[in-house]
Amino acid sequence: MHWTPKIRLVTVLLSVVFVLGTALQNFVVIDLDLIERSMRLKGVPTEDAPTYLAALRLVGNVFIAGNALGLLVWFRWRWLFWPVLAVNAAQACGVVIVPFEVHRAAFGEHGWPGLLPSLVTDGGAVVLTIVLIVAYVRSRRLTRTGDPVRL
Repeated sequence: MHWTPKIRLVTVLLSVVFVLGTALQNFVVIDLDLIERSMRLKGVPTEDAPTYLAALRLVGNVFIAGNALGLLVWFRWRWLFWPVLAVNAAQACGVVIVPFEVHRAAFGEHGWPGLLPSLVTDGGAVVLTIVLIVAYVRSRRLTRTGDPVRL
């Protein structure tokens, strides 16, 4: 896909927001107490909380690196389209994958600021995924040969 100036700017700016939001979520909002509280809210034993926290932080670090890849879109490298789309589509899944109890625990511990990083990164990833898919489809639809065109 050809990175048009608008799509490129939106992708880079949102990638900055997602890197910062995911880092904030991963290292400030989520801690062992929050994980244990969310496990108690769900009604499951808390002895696996440290392992769950480590796995959650590992996933968060992967998303930080993946979102940082979105910053490279500024250089208009076409090969970045599919990895950036994949990272954002995966992060968008957080809207339904993250248990509601984690959000309740974050709200109980930090109030609304505890929910914002997750809402912004996961919800924003939904929006960016849709924007990228629409841009891709439009770029393919506007040509007979299948070569991308500027939108």
